[in-house]
Amino acid sequence: MREIEHKTVDMNDIVGKYHILFVCMDSLRYDVAKKEEEQGGTPILNQYGAWRECQAPGNFTYPSHQAMFAGFLPVDTGVKNMKYREKLFFSEDIGMGRKAPEGCYSFKGSTFVEGLAGEGYDTYCIGGLSFFDKRTDIGKVMPSYFKYSYWNPSFGCKVKESTEHQIDLAVRKIRAVSGEQLVMMYINISAIHYPNYFYVAGQTQDSVETHAAALRYVDAELGRLFGAFRDKGRTFVICCSDHGTCYGEDGYLYHGFNHPLVNTVPYKHFIL
Repeated sequence: MREIEHKTVDMNDIVGKYHILFVCMDSLRYDVAKKEEEQGGTPILNQYGAWRECQAPGNFTYPSHQAMFAGFLPVDTGVKNMKYREKLFFSEDIGMGRKAPEGCYSFKGSTFVEGLAGEGYDTYCIGGLSFFDKRTDIGKVMPSYFKYSYWNPSFGCKVKESTEHQIDLAVRKIRAVSGEQLVMMYINISAIHYPNYFYVAGQTQDSVETHAAALRYVDAELGRLFGAFRDKGRTFVICCSDHGTCYGEDGYLYHGFNHPLVNTVPYKHFIL
């Protein structure tokens, strides 16, 4: 059994001193992310360390995000004893004797976003999927966790240039922040979610190939986002997927069920 014997970061040294950027590449599979990493298809992301193979907290967008915003981020697949899993955020209201593990930021409120707001952060959400679009009651739930939330149709997964549009807005917002104000920003990258066939010329159906092409497109846009935060000040970045997806493996299509390709996701965190 592989165990994490020490923290890679102490969040108590981060909160209140660093901006926090949370980038979720919706539906990204671990195997695809790792292959692109190894073959040099994601040069921007590769600058910030290798992907960790992790277990997703949910098998589709809504439950996975509810868990992540409550502090239950993806955990390393090789760590079978929960007390050895690295955690960044810990709710004071639940579990493990209500004592935060070493190096974990203990937050008050229903989400760590709310906890960071209590520490003086301005919180931003830039949505992608319909769970963030604010056009329906369910689409208003998660954006409501943030002080500022944004969505428009050009951010949606049916738009080939969606990541470009999302990052355009993110860069404008971070550059407009005044003085020493700390920012926590969450971006739900929609491009890798279905449909993604249009990232490979001539394709009419989604596949592992088009999934990988969508990731390469996203990677090419991330440099502008990371650069804007680096210019603003020290930034702690969480970068991961919320769940994977299937393209016919074992007869399964897409996600919303438990399958190794859905349950296994890439994760990394790093400092700009």
